[in-house]
Parts: sequence; structure tokens; C-alpha cells
Amino acid sequence: MSEETSPDRGSEASPGDVTRRTSLAAERTFLAWWRTGLTSFAVALGAGAILPDVVAESRTRWPYVVVGCGFAIVGAIAVVYGTLRERAVRRAALRGEWVPAGDAIMLVLTGLLVALAIGLLALLIGTG
Repeated sequence: MSEETSPDRGSEASPGDVTRRTSLAAERTFLAWWRTGLTSFAVALGAGAILPDVVAESRTRWPYVVVGCGFAIVGAIAVVYGTLRERAVRRAALRGEWVPAGDAIMLVLTGLLVALAIGLLALLIGTG
């Protein structure tokens, strides 16, 4: 590829191209948040409804249901945050600005997922 046609040069890009690329990137990120939410819903179903039936010794279902509900909450947060984030990034891009992701929501989601993973591991180890 010659230097004139290199995509890294960037001098040929118009402001409209930059806005379009930013908009498309925001859309891909939005869809990734939704995929994360849908995956969390599937894990919620598996942990809360299917896993207790698979584990023969699980006479008590409520711990699995609690972990499943936790994953459902994470999924809902991901879907809502992804939607709000996409709107904020789209508005900022139209103004030529950037909106950083919120540290608080990332810490909350990380904490929830770590706690749920520990809870799920404890359930699995306890039945093994």
C-alpha cells in the first residue's frame, strides 16, 4: 500500500467521515452492551432455574435463584447503561465532544460480577 492511500494518514478524512465513524463505533459498542445483557440473562436462567435441577444434591433452590437474580440484574444494568451511553456518545459526537465512560458504573458492574462469580463457585464447590 502506498503512502498516499494509507488509512493511517487521516489527512483526507472530512469532519463528516469522523462523525460517521464515531457514530458507527458507538452503535457497535451499544450492541456489545446489549449482547452482554442478553448473555447475563441466559446465565441467570442457567444458574437460577437449570442448575438446581442438574445438581442432584441441591435440595435448597434459593441460593441458585439468588445468584440467577443477580445475573439478571447485571444484564438489566448492562442494557440500560448501554442505551444511555450510546445516546450520550451520539449527542457528544454531534457537538464534536467526547464523553468518557463512568467509573462508578464500571466499578459497580465489576463488583457485582465478582460477587456473583464467587457465589456461583461456592454453590458449585458445595455440591461437589
